Amino acid sequence: MKGIWKVLLAIGGIIAGVFALFATSQSKSKKEFNRKVKENNKKLDVIAKISAQVEKDKAVTKSKIKKTSDKIESTKSKLKSTQNAKSTIDSFEKKFRNKK
Repeated sequence: MKGIWKVLLAIGGIIAGVFALFATSQSKSKKEFNRKVKENNKKLDVIAKISAQVEKDKAVTKSKIKKTSDKIESTKSKLKSTQNAKSTIDSFEKKFRNKK
């Protein structure tokens, strides 16, 4: 009877030791996980700052494009049509230059 109890106690000790090792390895992995989460959060903060700056630059660029487009449209609207001049040149060439 004493031998059985010693064997059961030894088996229980081995199982308890395995659980203890598993628990310490889990706490290490939890610490590692928390450390990685903090590092990732820092990286996300940097990325958020960069993306905010890019969005500001994008808005500035769009406003510049709009101003340039408006300037182009106003310049085009001030130009005269060349259709009358083209037709005059065509009729002149038909009358005088193509005769052989």
